[in-house]
Amino acid sequence: MIYIGEINLERVVGTVTRGLRSPIINEGDSIEEIVVDTVLRAAEVDGFSIQDRDIVTITESIVARAQGNYASLDAIAKDVQAKYPDGTVGVIFPVLSRNRFSNILSGIARGAKHVVLMLSYPADEVGNQLVTLDELDEKGINPWIDTLTEADFRKHFGYQKHTFTGVDYIEFYKELIEGEGATCEVIFSNQATTILDYTSHVLTSDIHSRHRTKRILKKAGAETVYGLDDILSASIDGSGHNKDFGLLGSNKATEETIKLFPNECQPMVDAIQKTLFEKTGKVVDVMVYGDGAFKDPVGQIWELADPVVSPAYTIGLEGTPNEVKLKYLADNNFAALRGEELKQAIYSHIQNKDADLVGHMEAQGTTPRKLTDLIGSLSDLTSGSGDKGTPIIYIQGYFDNFTH
Repeated sequence: MIYIGEINLERVVGTVTRGLRSPIINEGDSIEEIVVDTVLRAAEVDGFSIQDRDIVTITESIVARAQGNYASLDAIAKDVQAKYPDGTVGVIFPVLSRNRFSNILSGIARGAKHVVLMLSYPADEVGNQLVTLDELDEKGINPWIDTLTEADFRKHFGYQKHTFTGVDYIEFYKELIEGEGATCEVIFSNQATTILDYTSHVLTSDIHSRHRTKRILKKAGAETVYGLDDILSASIDGSGHNKDFGLLGSNKATEETIKLFPNECQPMVDAIQKTLFEKTGKVVDVMVYGDGAFKDPVGQIWELADPVVSPAYTIGLEGTPNEVKLKYLADNNFAALRGEELKQAIYSHIQNKDADLVGHMEAQGTTPRKLTDLIGSLSDLTSGSGDKGTPIIYIQGYFDNFTH
């Protein structure tokens, strides 16, 4: 609350999120300089003041572009050949995506002789559906115990195209594999060990469940077990790579190349924070973000196809929110109060809340997710994935509450 003379000017705007337009980023560009210049120019042109605890976020795509973190399908093929010299690869649990997996699959097939492609069903890990649960119920198929061949799947469900892309991914993936000169067999199962009936050399392609899948396969006696995070985890003949995530988080760049998740982002976010402090005297938090972490209610797709929402962030973004639910306070603690008296009671309660509200009833219904996941989702929704041209997001008031 701000007072000027006898006039009470209450703040009426909370969190503000701005998508900032930046130059098109090319390999070798200094992300640190571009981000700082973009933020300072936006503040000047748009007329806002940089404040302590503001947040600037940068999409991982432009960081990887500046790093030149690209690799060819031939590099993927060479790594696959080295890891699977037998020539047969059981590729299991991939996502259904032209952008995320088609080039990866082509690279794998280029380095193999025979691919057994095992798809999870009724949907992939992030919710892209091959069939609906209702269709499974109608056919009496239990996806947790039943294994289907391609012929079984076609017999029960025919040819089905993805709701958003119009692609029959079974046909699409099989044609990609055979187009690289490898033979292909497609099966459907949600049990990782099913693949061992076909081959003991497995490349698990799931994202968030990959560690469990590897453990299960090794315990079941698989001879060769790698994940996408193990392919291009080191450079192949000078290619791009990602030491922590390999091919996870990569996107299709051209028909023959992929853009990988960026490497070594922590020095960059720290440098941006330092430079902004030197130029403004304000401590601004900085993070790199990829996919947000949210689910589409119509397509049932969970957005997070990157291995993490944020690969690097400054220390001020560590942790989770510590918030009380205003409506809970109004309906319970202060149900008898109204107007200014209610407002002042809630003000006082917030100002004196515990440092850790885990388990408190007054915090029920708040979002106990990592700050970086929440802010990354906000940033991803703001920047979009198309032609907005705002890969840098500036957020103000995120850490404010009802009292200030």
